[in-house]
Amino acid sequence: MSEGIELEAVERGTLLEEAARVARLKTALPQIRSVLADETDAVSIEATLACLLWDALPQTNWCGFYRRVGPRLLSVGPYQGGMGCLRIDFARGVCGACARTGEVQLVADVEAFPGHIACDSRTRSELVLPVLDHAGELRAVLDLDSPHPNGFSRAEAELLAALLRETLGRASTFW
Repeated sequence: MSEGIELEAVERGTLLEEAARVARLKTALPQIRSVLADETDAVSIEATLACLLWDALPQTNWCGFYRRVGPRLLSVGPYQGGMGCLRIDFARGVCGACARTGEVQLVADVEAFPGHIACDSRTRSELVLPVLDHAGELRAVLDLDSPHPNGFSRAEAELLAALLRETLGRASTFW
């Protein structure tokens, strides 16, 4: 059991097979939705998501949000893991690409991604999803890093994108 949600204990850094990761995430999602059912504050939702997704996704070495703080600038927000980059320009890295395009970035090997920012030299793969407000404006990105190549799958990305739409899509306050 994890501290925030009930899941089988898995050692941090373990890369389960894709089917097991997807099943684990599907088990966690109803619990996460229940915790956040009545919350509308974006920062509270992001902090809780970072914590609970950290429990649900043991293959991560960083799990959290970068908030949009300028026309083309992200700043670190609620997260779990080691020290993250403090600021990321939209022109740089996987998070910048997500912010710039508004599209999910699923990167199996960050070393092959042009302009990758090595906030943590252990990171080998990354999944970054856009967080949009009611009007479709980018407000943040959810950044998931893994020390394993191919640490994330399209199925995980789709489940997480739906969770973000459902939870942060209803947020009434952004910074």
